Amino acid sequence: MAEIQTPRLVHVAALVVRIAEPIEIGRISGNLRRMIPIAGGDVLGPQIRGKVLPGGADYQIMRADGVTDMHARYVIQTEDGHLIYIENSGVRYGPPELMEKLRRGEPVDPALIYFRTTPRFETAAPGYEWLMRNLFICSGARFPDRVEMRFFQVT
Repeated sequence: MAEIQTPRLVHVAALVVRIAEPIEIGRISGNLRRMIPIAGGDVLGPQIRGKVLPGGADYQIMRADGVTDMHARYVIQTEDGHLIYIENSGVRYGPPELMEKLRRGEPVDPALIYFRTTPRFETAAPGYEWLMRNLFICSGARFPDRVEMRFFQVT
C-alpha cells in the first residue's frame, strides 16, 4: 500500500477583525439568529498582509444545544492592493454560562471556548491563486470588540 501523507499546518496569517454591535433577529425554533457587522481590521502574516474591509458580516445561529454556527463573509485588501473574498464557516461552543457571556458581549477567556472555522477564498489576483487550490483551518477567539483568528494552510 502506498504511503499516505499526514497533513501539516502552515501559518498563513493572523486577522484582528473589529466588530460592531450584534443585531439579534430573534429566536426561530429555539435557535437565536444573529448578524454581527464587520467594521474593518488588520491582516498580519507571513503570506498575506493587509486589511479587512468594512462591510462584511458574520451570520450566526446560536443553537439550543449551546453550539454557535457561524458563517462570515468579508473582503480583505492585501498590502499590494489586491482583493480577496472570504467565506469562513465554523462552530464555537463552550460551557453554557460562558456562551451566554459571549452573547452579551462580555469578556471570556478564549482558552475555555472551542472556536474553529474553515475559510474559503476567491480572488482574481495574480500570486494569490494558491488560496483557491488549498484547504485552510482557522482557530479563533471572540472578544467584546473584535475577533482574532489564525489561518493555517493544510498541506
